[in-house]
Amino acid sequence: MHRSAPRLTRILACAAVPVMLVVAGCSSDSDDKDKKESGSSASASTAPEKKEPTVEPAKFASLPEPCKSITKKTITSLVPDAKSKNGTAATSSDISYRTGCSWNGLDDKGVKGSQYRWLDVGFTRFDSDQTLGSGAERAQQDFTKQVAKAKGTADAKKVAEAPADGIGEQATRITYDLTKTGEDFKYATIVARTGNVVVTLTYNGAGYAGAKTPSSEDIVKGAEKAAKEAVAAVSATDTEPSKSADPNGSTTSGGSSDKDDDSDGKQKSRKTSAHKTSAKKTA
Repeated sequence: MHRSAPRLTRILACAAVPVMLVVAGCSSDSDDKDKKESGSSASASTAPEKKEPTVEPAKFASLPEPCKSITKKTITSLVPDAKSKNGTAATSSDISYRTGCSWNGLDDKGVKGSQYRWLDVGFTRFDSDQTLGSGAERAQQDFTKQVAKAKGTADAKKVAEAPADGIGEQATRITYDLTKTGEDFKYATIVARTGNVVVTLTYNGAGYAGAKTPSSEDIVKGAEKAAKEAVAAVSATDTEPSKSADPNGSTTSGGSSDKDDDSDGKQKSRKTSAHKTSAKKTA
């Protein structure tokens, strides 16, 4: 009986060995798996992120007041006896993206006939979009559409296209003749692009009651002059002084106001008076 105890101990010890080996084997497989997952996670975290290409920001964030985009002096010259020197604003669902204005008038010369003139200007602005492209690219596409639209005017005759130099970043001039109300009209349309804004300006005229039809050269000259002013008005929206809030809650522009000038003048006047009084006492 005493001899069987050591023998039993040895048998139990031998039986335990495979169990320990199995446990050790499982532990080893688990460690390898954890290491692989850890390595995979580290590799994923260090991989560079793919960045989508960014589009160029739009140059202009607003449009000018259309009826003030062309000077009254030019309106008076191009549209004598205009019904409204201030123009008639076009209807728009959002004037920050699309707007326009028109002027028309009949200069009645009695028995010598009458001269009719019509001027129209339109502005369209495009924002930059990650999927659609930059504002300038989108404006370029609209520029092409507007040129094609002018060239495709119904019943137009003698349609001609030519570059219009010195107007925005690019500009095209389309001229044509059109008969309306029994009279021959001369037309000139200028399509110009500046940054992300497209300007489309049309000027036309006709002679009534025996008056001479205006020359194509005069109509083109007037259209180009007005188009230059309209494009300049767009550029002016990018250079207007920014407004900052004052302590009282109102806004002030970057320049001094007339009130400030008056205040400065009074202070200078008081200083000058005080200086003169001091000078007399010294004398």
